[in-house]
Amino acid sequence: MRAIPGKAEKSAAPGEDRSNLVVLVLAFAGISVAMTQTTVIPLVPMLPGLLHASASDTAWAVTATLLAGAVATPVVGRLGDMHGKRRMLLISLTMLIIGSVICGMSGSLPMIVIGRVMQGLSAGVIALGISIMRDELPADRLGSATSLMSASLGVGGALGLPAAAFLAERTDWRVLFWTSAALGALATVLVVTFVPESPVRSGGRFDPLGALGLSAGLICLLLVVSKGASWGWGSATTLGLASAGVVVFGVWGWWELRVAAPLVDLRTITRRQVLLTNIASAVFGFAMFAMSLVLPQVLQLPTGTGYGLGQTMLAVGIVMAPSGLVMMAMSPVSARTSKARGPKVTLMIGAVVVAAGYGLGVVFLSQLWQLIVVSSIIGAGIGLAYGAMPALIMGAVPVSETAAANSLNTLMRSIGTSVSSAVAGAVLAQMTTDFGPITVPSQAGFQVIMGIGCLAALAALSIAAFLPGKDRPVEAVLVTARAAR
Repeated sequence: MRAIPGKAEKSAAPGEDRSNLVVLVLAFAGISVAMTQTTVIPLVPMLPGLLHASASDTAWAVTATLLAGAVATPVVGRLGDMHGKRRMLLISLTMLIIGSVICGMSGSLPMIVIGRVMQGLSAGVIALGISIMRDELPADRLGSATSLMSASLGVGGALGLPAAAFLAERTDWRVLFWTSAALGALATVLVVTFVPESPVRSGGRFDPLGALGLSAGLICLLLVVSKGASWGWGSATTLGLASAGVVVFGVWGWWELRVAAPLVDLRTITRRQVLLTNIASAVFGFAMFAMSLVLPQVLQLPTGTGYGLGQTMLAVGIVMAPSGLVMMAMSPVSARTSKARGPKVTLMIGAVVVAAGYGLGVVFLSQLWQLIVVSSIIGAGIGLAYGAMPALIMGAVPVSETAAANSLNTLMRSIGTSVSSAVAGAVLAQMTTDFGPITVPSQAGFQVIMGIGCLAALAALSIAAFLPGKDRPVEAVLVTARAAR
């Protein structure tokens, strides 16, 4: 008997609507978490006065979140694979809420740092969201959905800055944290209501020694990267932490190769496709953050310098916001390109676009509209590349290791942004000019950083070129995994 088109369409609609809701809720959760990374940026110059502490001490309000996120991301991903991704997603969002409330109620530096640590523990939300999508969505929706979820890391950061600047200039500074708490609470309610728990679980025993070793190694590495400039690159503290990190990672790797249920399966992550994608992710993280370090400073430096634009923090946010919107708009383009040509090609195109944006930024940094164009081009490239990365990762790992693998990929991006911050800080500290009684970064310094960002994107292009030529389609992986349940 011939099917009735109208009835077929109606029967498919509820499932499609449910998939759309899952995607929107998870993307909202990812953006809410990503926004916490930029929430504190407008407050950084004011924190010493607000908290009655030195600038070097208040810098821990940023560093603490970075360290906590680095530690939490791989651990939460592994626990999600073992005990339920939705469960760990809700726990992560709860950490965001608690941390935001602590910051909102605090008036002292120690409590702010504690709150920021709790906020950092929510960093695994994006990787968990991608993994839930792999388990729950129809094959034809997976590419565009994971592209959007992956891009939410950049989207939240770009959109969070103007919102935070607006609130910081017009309200009490604590409102920033109460807003984060409200967003986290709304995301939690939406996840509980619309996102099902995935039936895909690996089970097994958690590797506490692996988690402790990875955490210790990451803390050593990131402290060196984030604090090395202020401590001195040749200081005993910096060199001691660097040496300790090398030793810890060596012992940790030895342990992970011998334990029956490792936190990170080194044999899996050293597969060519996974390894090269993670290296490219770190380089893209470097490239993305370089823009965020240059443009706000150029915008806010006085016009008397000859190259500063004398704008407010709110104007900085308005200039940066289009890049986030472009990242979001490029998510479906990334998915379609990956479907037609493979995620390797998409990643390479993204690298070329990012390189072009930074190359343009070397010569176009003198007008407001030029900065908007530069940030939007870079945002377009980031959107393409970030959308391709989950496809490359999921095409090379077992479905039982999806969350852990995506978490490690997210961690590699974060490491790239940390290295970017250190490199930019070192360049701008050396390339300065006198402006009255103060010393400010020179125009040449900003141009050098933009040039380094261009080179980083070209390095990512070179790395991506060595990825396997024939990518296993994510849709095929999804179908195979579900058939095996």
